[in-house]
Amino acid sequence: MSLRKEIERRRTFAIISHPDAGKTTLTEKLLLFGGAIHVAGAVKSNKIKKSATSDWMDIERQRGISVATSVMGFEYDDYKVNILDTPGHQDFMEDTYRTLTAVDSVIVVVDIAKGVEPQTRKLMEVCRMRKTPVMIFVNKLDREGKDPMEVLDELEDQLQIAVRPLSWPIDMGERFKGVYNIYENCLDLYKPSKQSVTESVHMDIDSPEIEKHIGDKLATQLRDDIELISEVYPDFNTEDYLAGDLAPVFFGSALYNFGVKELLDCFVEIAPSPRSVQAEERRVDPYEEDFSGFIFKIHANMDPNHRSCIAFVKVCSGKFERNVNYKHIRFNRQMKFSSPTAFMAQKKEILDEAFAGDIVGLPDNGNFKIGDTLTSGENLHFKGLPSFSPEMFKYIENADPMKTKQLQKGIEQLIDEGVAQLFTNQFNNRKIIGTVGQLQFEVIEYRLLHEYGAKCRWEPISLYKACWIESDNPAELEEFKKRKYQYMAKDKEGRDVFLAESNYLLMMAQQDFKNIKFHFNSEF
Repeated sequence: MSLRKEIERRRTFAIISHPDAGKTTLTEKLLLFGGAIHVAGAVKSNKIKKSATSDWMDIERQRGISVATSVMGFEYDDYKVNILDTPGHQDFMEDTYRTLTAVDSVIVVVDIAKGVEPQTRKLMEVCRMRKTPVMIFVNKLDREGKDPMEVLDELEDQLQIAVRPLSWPIDMGERFKGVYNIYENCLDLYKPSKQSVTESVHMDIDSPEIEKHIGDKLATQLRDDIELISEVYPDFNTEDYLAGDLAPVFFGSALYNFGVKELLDCFVEIAPSPRSVQAEERRVDPYEEDFSGFIFKIHANMDPNHRSCIAFVKVCSGKFERNVNYKHIRFNRQMKFSSPTAFMAQKKEILDEAFAGDIVGLPDNGNFKIGDTLTSGENLHFKGLPSFSPEMFKYIENADPMKTKQLQKGIEQLIDEGVAQLFTNQFNNRKIIGTVGQLQFEVIEYRLLHEYGAKCRWEPISLYKACWIESDNPAELEEFKKRKYQYMAKDKEGRDVFLAESNYLLMMAQQDFKNIKFHFNSEF
């Protein structure tokens, strides 16, 4: 198969939503349809000792939530589908933001009962900023929820994107009968089953057959709804979807396999194949012969027996091959990889080649950090992998002096992974961990203990924000550092960071030092 054909059949996307909207369940069912797994893990069930394929870390199984993005690839029809299942919990937002830089499109999952929630709005802002095509799956129709028309209005209003339903539910909750697939003109009848797939009956909306399946009253209601949809909403246009201006909407129940196949069939047909990526030097086209890619995520201890780190590379152009020399731009040296891997969550298999759009795992012995670029030789720097200013801070202390080395190694690897940020206070040399949410502290403590055998303890510190500072006026920068020396720190790259105790002190510093730039994310 030619390079162009291989790349055109790739579909790389992330599934995003608020926690508990059913994101991981939907991922499982997509894998089920792709034949990648043969029985879906009951994500919430304690009776069945199966957990979701994409939630494989101990802490994820205990909590029933995703705390790290997992990558899964499978073949479906003639397409190669790469899914990135992201954490929904706001404390792990940064992982999700970075994942959004590595995908070509997004599926947003919305709970019919709760509608659009704050987390979904935040993630949607990132998609709008990057003009990422978005598809929406309204989930949990097997439960009572809001009126579908009301949900559509809410989606348009809250996510600030035009929507177009491509399937329409017939009642909901215990009375749920199925959906009418507008995209393919067929009626999908609902049977509550977690393992089997529903039957589809191809028929026009005006066909008298519909009454036989769902009764006169619901048939009339369905026709009225579909007529209203075609009057209120514009016809579906693939160009508008690809430009990020229109989101197709599907309804279903991921838990009961319902509406998932319709979503997947439409998705592989209309979703974009890998798109060009902006590097600092130029735009990189996926169909170029030469390989290029960037590291968007590092995961420590995917195999606890080997203490190994894996760097996730998004292939941006050309073809990646095993045992071929590639240039590590930051180190300016050649590296070759004898065991690059393809993923099915934690399960890995060695791959010989990968194409633009694929995600490749490279064994990492401290050679990589997030944002690094690999190429066939050209000097390229991919941009757009920000670290945000943390909102919560604690001193991290060693609780077991015998395990100092393990603690240092653990902190270093987890920080490289982007779980949190590390600052070293210049005044007292103490280490400060900054996170976006409280849950990250628990994850760090848990993983240090269980993966590195190191015990840490937290001590409180009262800080408002960390901001990276720079100035074209060296004298003023020195003066600022002298005056604020108690609040100055270095990040792990050795850059100057000002730890502001309060919003008021931050504003005063900005007023007093006009020539100093204060940055609230590390990408500047």
